[in-house]
Amino acid sequence: MDTLKHIAPNADTPNESEAPTLHRRRFIAASAAAGVSSFFGPWTHNRVWAQSAQAKPLVIGLTMDASGQYAASGGMERLGAMMAIKEFNEKGGVLGRPIEAIHMDTETTPATGSRVAERMINRNEAAFMIGAVHSGVANAISQVAQKYGCIFLNTNSSSPTESGKDCHRVKFVWDGNGTNFAQATVRNAIQANGKEWVLLTNDYVWGHNTAKSTRSLVEANGGRVVEELLIPQNTRDFSSYLLKLQQLKPQVVATAVGGDDIKALRQQVVQLGLQNRAAWINNQQDWPDVYGLGPESIFGVFGTTWYYRLDLPGVKEFVAAYQKNFPGMAIAVPGNVFYNGYMATRELLRCVQEAGTTNNLAVIKKLEGRKMPARDRMQHFDAWIDPATHQVQQTIYLASYNDAPAEKTDIFKVLTQSDPKDVTDPGAAVACKLESYEATPSYER
Repeated sequence: MDTLKHIAPNADTPNESEAPTLHRRRFIAASAAAGVSSFFGPWTHNRVWAQSAQAKPLVIGLTMDASGQYAASGGMERLGAMMAIKEFNEKGGVLGRPIEAIHMDTETTPATGSRVAERMINRNEAAFMIGAVHSGVANAISQVAQKYGCIFLNTNSSSPTESGKDCHRVKFVWDGNGTNFAQATVRNAIQANGKEWVLLTNDYVWGHNTAKSTRSLVEANGGRVVEELLIPQNTRDFSSYLLKLQQLKPQVVATAVGGDDIKALRQQVVQLGLQNRAAWINNQQDWPDVYGLGPESIFGVFGTTWYYRLDLPGVKEFVAAYQKNFPGMAIAVPGNVFYNGYMATRELLRCVQEAGTTNNLAVIKKLEGRKMPARDRMQHFDAWIDPATHQVQQTIYLASYNDAPAEKTDIFKVLTQSDPKDVTDPGAAVACKLESYEATPSYER
């Protein structure tokens, strides 16, 4: 059986008038680059759907990194989407149609994200697109998506601008953003650890806007940002920044550093013994970025949206499904990135089913304002999609290293869970100006 079609992102993209290819492959496995075990879907492949008795597949484009700073997270969010699609296909697909997916590596690069989106929509006839960790990539994809009216679920990007000034009618943001996490951490950290802060910031849109939000909350609560150190993406030698920290001697170090960069940073902080000289707060910690690092490198307090050992209905079953579908994975249990990929895909397909059509405007209206019970999402509080910003408002967890693990993979200790009403981003609704329905191209595929 064929595997998931991975298409080179810099392959030639046809003109809009070019007839879309009819040659598609089934959605079965993730790429070898992601280290993913294969699994098989239940549908039958036919290259010429007009001559087949089977309904034409519903094509979903997976816009996930397989290389670059966020390759590890891109692989995990892709697995989450895969598991949701597989579950629907095992029940007959959606609207009587089997679901297929194509994947193109967005390379953690905005320009590649734009090319991928153009090709998926114009050549591969993707009805919807799902993915993105890097906020610059997500913004690039969403601009193309809005031009054509293609619904885009931004699964794991966290810049406040994604649901703020860079919002779009077709885009829905599934992760907590930098302001949500800062709301959950800053006030308590000032009270517990001190008022003198240094910010370590990845030098791109997520880092910039997360640091801006953190600075605002620090100052509003009586703290002071002594200095902000901008760190270029793909930095591997942090010695100059850490020597500066030694000189500044802050009480709190707040980082907005992600992907492979945060792995390298954590290891070098430990090498210099700086993990105990200040309180460390990482705005958000993605599971693939710390899994396997070892307990000494998982210092400080950090935010997340989900943990695989939450004592909530459905969690154990969800973990078991991950392990059944992806046996032998290096990451033995699902984390927040996989969770977001799964939840976004599942909710999209539910909305298509409920709308009774793939018409984009009908599906958008099903997503806007959608209420999602805590039990269904395996979180502590009910979630909803804000109709004004298209961001999922959800439980925000704070965690630290677990010094009394129940098992080898139990590396987090959940410290608090915040009601989404208490950690909202008030600036998003002010900055977000969604396009009208009339200005959004309508399609049905």
